[in-house]
Amino acid sequence: MLRRVSKIIGGSKNGGKREVPATKAPKFYPADDVVVKAPSAREAASKGVAKLRKSLTPGTIVIMLGGRFRGRRAVFLKQLASGLLLVSGPYGVNGVPLRRVNQSYVIATSAKVAIGAVDAKINDSFFGKAKVSKSQKKKKKEEDFFAEGAAAPELSAERKAAQEKVDASIKCDATMKKYLKAKFSLSKHDKPHAMAF
Repeated sequence: MLRRVSKIIGGSKNGGKREVPATKAPKFYPADDVVVKAPSAREAASKGVAKLRKSLTPGTIVIMLGGRFRGRRAVFLKQLASGLLLVSGPYGVNGVPLRRVNQSYVIATSAKVAIGAVDAKINDSFFGKAKVSKSQKKKKKEEDFFAEGAAAPELSAERKAAQEKVDASIKCDATMKKYLKAKFSLSKHDKPHAMAF
């Protein structure tokens, strides 16, 4: 609250003295005086994990709409702690490896396959890049930059084993394998809003 002082005001109708604010309120405050507002329950809930759509259940075949494998079909395995979906081709059928996908970038179809239990070790940290020490990092020279046939990064044995395990847990017959291999695309007169997936 502002401090008030009595001030003499001239004029016959003003009555002589009046209480007025001592100074104008400052236009800025020191950082120490700023009170940090505690997050409300509503704000905390909004920062949580995305709610899984009802059409997405383990074993549902999804069509991926973005990224390197857009237009490909994959099998939804589970939702990870980050809210992203864990999907796989299976790799042996259509070449789509274990991937994390945002659910807004997939279309859930009505087709389903039977899947076994997914390994609990496959979580968000499973997809992180391996840490490289400073000694392993070396400055790129101009010759290295333009060198042809740069070696592609090798997949770890753990990643390969996990992929094989997931591929074995997805059960699909010959017809379903053909469906998974086929790429999804739209032609000129197709109406996606009228389609039933």
